[in-house]
Amino acid sequence: MAASLEIHLRDRRVARRPKVKSGAIAGIILAGGASRRMGSPKALLQFRGETFLDRLIRLFSAVADPVIVVVGHHADTIRSGIQRSSEVIFAVNPAPERGMLSSLQCGLAAVPEAAEAVIFTPVDHPHLEASTLNRITSDFQAKHAPVTVPVYAGKHGHPVCVSKAVADEFRSLLPEAQASDVIHRHVAETSYIEVPDPAILSDVDDPAAYAELIRGESRGRRSL
Repeated sequence: MAASLEIHLRDRRVARRPKVKSGAIAGIILAGGASRRMGSPKALLQFRGETFLDRLIRLFSAVADPVIVVVGHHADTIRSGIQRSSEVIFAVNPAPERGMLSSLQCGLAAVPEAAEAVIFTPVDHPHLEASTLNRITSDFQAKHAPVTVPVYAGKHGHPVCVSKAVADEFRSLLPEAQASDVIHRHVAETSYIEVPDPAILSDVDDPAAYAELIRGESRGRRSL
């Protein structure tokens, strides 16, 4: 996309949605939190020579169209602090204090009607491997399960891919509800796929977790 598109949750009627091919999978990266435990916007932390957000935009762009970034707290700082802002749609959550569900609903408001699924993750999983996103989206395209969840060591993680029908269920939830309310409705139909990627479980949401992430990278380079 030549330029970023900003959509506000407050007035969905004026939101222009980009045209995509029927059957496309849209991507949503949730970056609207306050990052209070980290002390600075997690989206702008560096990992492997990129910000968390730039890396996730690059990875998501390989499997999803369009890629939507939801911002709330620190919105202007995040937008001006990344390299790939022109490659995404920015959706601004005017009330990010309402939690992750409100940001997810904001992002879903920007998903094109032609998209048949949505894959989403919080921004604090920057160390996801490209192969993980490929496996999740390929599994959806093969099975068209309402929910596709990656599994590592018996535990469920992110990103999660949901069908258009399930995305609509998320959009209709009341503010006091939880996204898990929808996921639990579809447990029997969910496709759980094993991935060799511990990053689906480890969210980097405080300085200690970030320091461990960087130490792990250093250990990995020394072992090469």
